[in-house]
Amino acid sequence: MFLADVGSTLVAATVRTFLDEHREIGAALAIVVSVVVAWIVDRAIMHRGQRLAEAVMRDDLTAAVDTRMRFLRRLVTLVILVLGVMTAIAQFDGLNRLATTVLASSALLAAVLGFAARQTLANLVAGVMLTIAQPLRIGDTVTVEDESGTVEDVRLNYTVVRGGDGHRLFIPNERLASGVLRNDTIVEPLVALEIELWLPLEADADRAIAALTGLDGGPVVRVAAIASDGVRYTISRGTVPPRERAAHASALRADALRALREAGLLAPLAAT
Repeated sequence: MFLADVGSTLVAATVRTFLDEHREIGAALAIVVSVVVAWIVDRAIMHRGQRLAEAVMRDDLTAAVDTRMRFLRRLVTLVILVLGVMTAIAQFDGLNRLATTVLASSALLAAVLGFAARQTLANLVAGVMLTIAQPLRIGDTVTVEDESGTVEDVRLNYTVVRGGDGHRLFIPNERLASGVLRNDTIVEPLVALEIELWLPLEADADRAIAALTGLDGGPVVRVAAIASDGVRYTISRGTVPPRERAAHASALRADALRALREAGLLAPLAAT
């Protein structure tokens, strides 16, 4: 037992001496260890999130768990990697003294945070707020600044929203946290089906409303706005699943145009 203790002490002393003489190896080990730990923690959090999602077995809670777990995984990974880099820097006396001097200077630190990293930190803090409050979740159908789509991911600095035609919007989290956000599926899994049509000012409004309200499903028709170049009508007809809204909206527009043309409010199609 005594010999084993002496042997382990000698090995530890030899390793410390070797690392003191080869600082670059210690720095590389710190980076490798931080990457491995980050990967293990990421896998553990992801596994825990999957178990929670399977336990609740509800779409709204599953979306909430998925959103929080994704953000938490990235945040924890970032913290571990930053600690690993700081540990690696600490292996070199020159860099360590430089880092200590920089951190000790509050004025310089404030300048760096204020000018170089303000936007990044603002988006990171906004991402934390979005993850906690959850005005949007993975899979929600949202509208931001007249752009609509499905939330694909909430990342550390920005949120990914996929539009109906497949394009992706990368929206800074700060803009989402401070702006107006419309979420059509935060409470109900269905979204309202509503379209807009413009007609000339001279078109008879009563005939237009009568023709449009006669469509299948008994839609609600309103005069939404009057401008110098025409009148805007909104047509609402029930609710539909988010993924089917584009197709239903297209069909409703076709029905509305057909009804308006039959009522004589639009020019007939030219014969071919």
